[in-house]
Amino acid sequence: MKIFARISWAYATFIIFTAMALMIAIFKLVPQPKAQKIAVRFIQLLTLWSFEKKGKEDPHAQMFLINHQSDLDIALMELSSSRDLAWVAKKELFDIPFFGLTLRLPNDIPIERESKSSLVKLLKASKDRLDKGRVITIFPEGTRSTTGKMLPFKPGAKMVADKYALRVQPVVFIATSSCYNIKKYYYKPKKVKVIFLDSFIADKDDAEWLNNLRIKMQKVYDDELANNTGNR
Repeated sequence: MKIFARISWAYATFIIFTAMALMIAIFKLVPQPKAQKIAVRFIQLLTLWSFEKKGKEDPHAQMFLINHQSDLDIALMELSSSRDLAWVAKKELFDIPFFGLTLRLPNDIPIERESKSSLVKLLKASKDRLDKGRVITIFPEGTRSTTGKMLPFKPGAKMVADKYALRVQPVVFIATSSCYNIKKYYYKPKKVKVIFLDSFIADKDDAEWLNNLRIKMQKVYDDELANNTGNR
C-alpha cells in the first residue's frame, strides 16, 4: 500500500511540474489569470481528485485568508475562485529556478518574514495588486501544518487588511494533506472540501480580529471533521 502511495505521489508530482511548464508556456498567450486556471485544471483532471464547495465566494472580497496543509492548496484555491489571485509567499520561493517563475510571471508578492522593510514593500505591492482588481491571497500560518491544528497567524495579513480596510473572506480547506503530502511522498486521489466563510471588513481598532479568526476557522475545521468522517 505504501509503495502504491509513493508511485501515485511520483505521478502526481510529475503532473504538477508539467502543469507549471504549461502555465509558463502559455502565460503570454492568454489573458491573466487564464494560464493559472488552465494549469490547475490540467492537474485536477490528470490526478483524478475532486472538490466540494460549501458557502459562497464573496465577489467583492479583496483578501482571502486560507489555512495551509498541502502543496495542493494553491491549485485548490485557483479552482475554487474565478478571481485573479495575487499570492503572498516567502521571497525564497521566488528565487527557486523554474518554480519561482510561476510566481514571478503573474507578479505575485514576495515577503521576507523577518524584515521590517519587507512589510513596507508588502503594503505597497498589495495596494498595486488591489488597484488592478486582484485579490490578495495569503496562508496566514506562513507554512504548512499537517496536524489538523492551525499554527498562529502571522501579522502581515492583518497589517495589509487594516491599512486598506479590506473586505476579508476566510476560507477553510479540509484535510488536503490526506490527499497530497510532499514530505511524506504520499498521494491519494479523493474529494476534498473548501468552505467559504462570511466576509467582513477589517477593523484596525480591533487588535484581536486575526487571532479570533484563527479560533473561528479552527472550530469550522474541527466541526467538519467531526460531522463528516469521510473528510479525514
